[in-house]
Amino acid sequence: MDIEGSCLRPNFAVMPLETIAHNWFAAFNAHDLEALLALYAENAEHYSPKLKLRHPETDGLVSGKAALRAWWADSFERLPSLRYKVWNLVSGTDTVFMEYTRHVDGEDDLRVGEVLVVRDGQIVASRVYHG
Repeated sequence: MDIEGSCLRPNFAVMPLETIAHNWFAAFNAHDLEALLALYAENAEHYSPKLKLRHPETDGLVSGKAALRAWWADSFERLPSLRYKVWNLVSGTDTVFMEYTRHVDGEDDLRVGEVLVVRDGQIVASRVYHG
């Protein structure tokens, strides 16, 4: 499954977890920062090993939309070829596990697992795992 193209504007009242995940990939691959942030709650948290490497003072964890905006804006600017290819989505009651490949020109592809925690139709936490 490959998610590309423009993202749909969210309707949080009826959006199933898989739709949130599809919209997340579409926004990310389009480097559409506003559409990506629209999926997140104001006080959402994000954990990533890449964040920990680039900003050790965070211990890999940022909180709030302003911090998310800064992290992803920097990522999109530094890595214009950054794209994700979806392999698998598995959803539970309030979580969706996303398995995908991270691609950046000139770097080895990286297989990634990420968990989105969703409450009231918005992402309240995301956690990235890779080796």
